[in-house]
Amino acid sequence: MSVYVHGDNISQKESSERKYRDATSVRYLHEIRRRYEKWKASNLALRGPGRESLNTDQLVVSERVRFLNDYKDFLDQQAYAEHFDSRSNLHSSVLEEFMYYLFRDLVSDYSEHALIGKSHAFKDIFFRSDNYTSMIASPNALVEKKDHDFVIGSTVNARFMCKGMEAYETASFDIPAVAIECKTYLDKTMLEGASTACEQLKSRNSNAIYILVAERLKLTEAINLRKYKVDQIYVLRKQRNTDREYRYAEGYTANPIYSDVVWHLFSMVREYLASDWQGTLSDGLERGYLI
Repeated sequence: MSVYVHGDNISQKESSERKYRDATSVRYLHEIRRRYEKWKASNLALRGPGRESLNTDQLVVSERVRFLNDYKDFLDQQAYAEHFDSRSNLHSSVLEEFMYYLFRDLVSDYSEHALIGKSHAFKDIFFRSDNYTSMIASPNALVEKKDHDFVIGSTVNARFMCKGMEAYETASFDIPAVAIECKTYLDKTMLEGASTACEQLKSRNSNAIYILVAERLKLTEAINLRKYKVDQIYVLRKQRNTDREYRYAEGYTANPIYSDVVWHLFSMVREYLASDWQGTLSDGLERGYLI
C-alpha cells in the first residue's frame, strides 16, 4: 500500500469519472496538487530523525512541523473546507501522510523491509472447516484484519498445513508494533472506538502500543481518560474543537500544530522501538513484580 496517503486521495479525486468534474473542483484540485507536491518534496529532501539520537533531531522535527503548518494553513482555507466535506478524507489524510515523513528515517534504520504506513493489519485468526474430513486435510485458516491509519511493524508471510499433508494455505498480514490513529478532532465516540481497537490489538500482540493523534479535542471535563486503553493521546494544536461555521468567523484564531507535541510523539515511539520487550513470567519473577 502506498505511503503517500494524502497524495493518493488527491489522485483519486483527479481521476474520478463521476465526482469532482465541475470547473471549480478541477481548479481547486489543481491548486491543491501544486502545493501538495511542494510539501512532499520538502519532506523527502529533509533527512531524519533516525534511530541514533542527534543534537539536531528536534530541529528537524520542528522543520517538518513548519512544512506541515504551511500546507495545512493552505488546505484548511474556507473554500476548500466547504467544497470537500469530511467524507472525502482530503483533510484527514494529511496527518496520515505526515506520520510517514516523521518516522520514515527512524524505521528505515531498522530494516528496509520494515512495515510503515497505512495498514490492513492482523486482528485475529480462526479456523472454519466444512466437516471433520476437511479439517484433517486442510487448516481452513481465515485471518481477520483491521484498518489502521498508520502502523510501524512487520509483514508476516505464513504457511498453514495439516500434519501428513502436502497441500498448504498461505496468508500474509501486518503485525503492528506501533499503531497510530489520526483524527482532525477527537470526540467521545472516537475515543471509545479507539479504546476497543487497542484492546483487540493487544489481546493478540501484547507488545504493541496504540496512540491517538488529533488536531483538536472535542471532549468535556466529565470524562475519565484512565478507563480507556490507549497508550497516549496527542492534541497537536492544544485546542478544543470548534464547528466549521465558527472556525472561519471573524476573531477566531486557530492554533498552529505545535512542534513540542510532535517531538514528544516522536520521542515516545523511538524510545519504545529501542526498548527491551521481554515480559515473560520468569523475567517478572526475577524482579519480584510481574507487570
